[in-house]
Amino acid sequence: MSRGRGRRGGAGGPSGRSRPSRTSRSGGTARPARPARGARTSPVAGRGRGGGGGSRTQRRGVGGDQVEGRQAVRELLLAGTRRVREVWMLDERDDAPILRDIEELAAAARVPVRRVGRGRFAAQARCEAPQGVLALAAPLPEADLDDLVAGRGARPGVPFLVALDGVTDPGNLGAVLRSAECAGATGVLLPRHRAVHVTPAATKAAAGAVEHLPIAVVGGLPAALARMRGAGMHVVGLDGAAETSLYDLVGGEGPVCLVLGAEGRGLSRLVRERCDEVVAIPMVGRLGSLNVSAAAALACFEIARRR
Repeated sequence: MSRGRGRRGGAGGPSGRSRPSRTSRSGGTARPARPARGARTSPVAGRGRGGGGGSRTQRRGVGGDQVEGRQAVRELLLAGTRRVREVWMLDERDDAPILRDIEELAAAARVPVRRVGRGRFAAQARCEAPQGVLALAAPLPEADLDDLVAGRGARPGVPFLVALDGVTDPGNLGAVLRSAECAGATGVLLPRHRAVHVTPAATKAAAGAVEHLPIAVVGGLPAALARMRGAGMHVVGLDGAAETSLYDLVGGEGPVCLVLGAEGRGLSRLVRERCDEVVAIPMVGRLGSLNVSAAAALACFEIARRR
């Protein structure tokens, strides 16, 4: 490969205690004692350290039940696509216009706004810089893969999907979702295992993109990619070791799925084998790769340009 073409780069890589059961008089084991009246036995949303909608209890869906950051909370209220239980704000003087906007949107939607002290807010928040605002909401629903492939659902039209192969950093996930939404992607695929889902930190980095971008969770990404190819979708992998430049990719105008590899290791072997073509971003500097979110932005907008 000539220096004039530049090195190839991609994303990552060089390339409560229970009461014991009582024993019955007959020698068997009786039923456990019933909980006291009013006790909570199966909460819909587990509470974190500060109470109210923490993220430690496993739930169905892709996550997103705690949204943090000013822009993310504002977009949650503006979109109105899911129920918001309450908004928490730091009980401190801050005249930022976006905070007044959030309060007005919450009032219009009849969502209670709770002002709390710094200690309680910090105990509830999950990301490093929540900007003094968080919201507790219904979890994001899972999109159906077949609907996304067929161009049905919240974003109908010629499918433009983005699949993430084992991305584990929530900040990267959120940034990828933001870029994909801005580039006109119609859906995102996340592996069910060994990958991050929509955590509070991801919602902040996504800045509201999760409210508009359908997300499907698949048991196995290689099998899902094979299904998509069988349905006529062109699958493009982005990997730093590829010989073909992103700007020379063959597909992109029709139904397409862009696959991004994990931080560090890139695309897994099975995922790479399911791609119709694998491309790389030309690198002309001394570093050999881009962060996955930066690579995703370039690739998403190159496909958007072709469409």
